[in-house]
Amino acid sequence: MKILALNAGSSSLKASLFELTRSDTDRSRPHGLLWEAERADSQHSLVELLAPLWSGREAMLSSPSEIDAVGHRVVHGGSDLQESAPVTSEVLAEIARAAEYAPSHNAGALGAMASATALFGADVPQVAVFDTAFHRTLPPAAFTYAGPYAWLEQGIRRFGFHGVNHEYVSQRARELLNAHDTDLRVVSCHLGSGCSLAAIRNGESVDTTMGFTPLDGLPMARRSGAIDPGILLHLLRLGGATVDSLDDLLNHDSGLAGLSGTSGDMRTVLVAVDAGNDRARLALDVFVHHVRQGIAAMAASMGGVNALVFTGGIGEHSPRVRAEICASLGFLGVVLDEKLNAGVVDDADIADGRSRTRVLVIVAQENWMIARECLRLL
Repeated sequence: MKILALNAGSSSLKASLFELTRSDTDRSRPHGLLWEAERADSQHSLVELLAPLWSGREAMLSSPSEIDAVGHRVVHGGSDLQESAPVTSEVLAEIARAAEYAPSHNAGALGAMASATALFGADVPQVAVFDTAFHRTLPPAAFTYAGPYAWLEQGIRRFGFHGVNHEYVSQRARELLNAHDTDLRVVSCHLGSGCSLAAIRNGESVDTTMGFTPLDGLPMARRSGAIDPGILLHLLRLGGATVDSLDDLLNHDSGLAGLSGTSGDMRTVLVAVDAGNDRARLALDVFVHHVRQGIAAMAASMGGVNALVFTGGIGEHSPRVRAEICASLGFLGVVLDEKLNAGVVDDADIADGRSRTRVLVIVAQENWMIARECLRLL
């Protein structure tokens, strides 16, 4: 079965083609990858992105008709979509409703679904894989906000995100540590343009930093993360601010970009830090502070931690940021091996031999998880 996995994010469009058999549903590691491509512009045409699959020198398909199924990462499933599901008119309607809480993300997924239908035809099955689904195991104490109880009745609660990758890294961590019979408590650190932490005990999410929307939690590339809601009330009372202007401010003009005045890209921020840019140094310090704080909170939610996992663009590719985060985590038994940390090229344990808590770097494999879910459901 040839399965196309699509990940239409807020700032990119990724596609991977897998050829799988039914027996591959039990595989934990990526398998059967034939082709993949990515565009930084999420508005890039799906047809343009996929065209090399069936045209040109390196074409591996005779036509789009060879695609058997299409899977999509969907960031927000709302209250009703708590597991992966075949795409139907009802599922599309629920995704559209949940788009209010993650507009830039869900809109991209809906657009990709429409484009896939136009390209492959309505008879080719499509599957929606939800980032929120993994966090359906959150206990009430973790998902309930201390506002009026009516909020809970209205569906206002913590959902959590990045669940597709948090689930993968928790499974991969168990493999790497050969901890199949262990009470494994993992703090997963998904650090990229979007950032979140998850407390995962024996494969189940018990706490996470993102909340009702992907705006909550850690500072991110351009998103503020958690702030005192009183700040928003203050800005509204001052006059001049509107709901839309605050939405834009918090989602696009905050985080690393807003503080540093340079970029939301951590690589650019680090270059500016080394050049003596004080604002960039502040942005880095704020980011590291909140990640450390979040790791401690996640560990507390599980009563301890066995493994700290770094994943995502920053988590996988920035030894410097990993080192700064781990520098103050000795109280959790974290001791980093400087040489191992500097030389990571694939999934690896970078903890020093003295470290009570293992420190892992695990490459995100969201498209593999999407393809595997397609195989499981179809």
